[in-house]
Amino acid sequence: MTFIFLYYPTITQIKKIAQSMTDKQKFEIEFVIQSSPQLLYQYISTPSGLSEWFADNVNSRGERFTFIWDGAEEVAKLLKRKTDEFVKFTWVDNDDNCFFEMRIIVDEITKDVSLFISDFAEEDELDEAKMLWENQIADLKQVLGSK
Repeated sequence: MTFIFLYYPTITQIKKIAQSMTDKQKFEIEFVIQSSPQLLYQYISTPSGLSEWFADNVNSRGERFTFIWDGAEEVAKLLKRKTDEFVKFTWVDNDDNCFFEMRIIVDEITKDVSLFISDFAEEDELDEAKMLWENQIADLKQVLGSK
């Protein structure tokens, strides 16, 4: 007697397969910020700092950061951080290996401070994602009193 087993994937497995089929592209953009690295780090790494420019409100519990925009919540996990240098987050709802990172770079010669953003977006949403970061960073510069 021969048995044939039929496999039916779960909804979660289907979502993972679908997400892996929509390849996101990594993009990087750099912004010159007139600020000390220490002050800038406070604005990119703490709930109170991020609430000033990145989201309407930010709460954290350990490594989990809840970002709130217009009443909608998105949860991110803090993957890595180094004081006065960078923070790296991933969205909890995403099953892909995407992340977003904010890295502070200080030019050794000029001492200019830049914020280097690494993020991912689908190819047809790349320009929109970059524009969103440009708007967010404009808000950050305003909060910092940077040009």
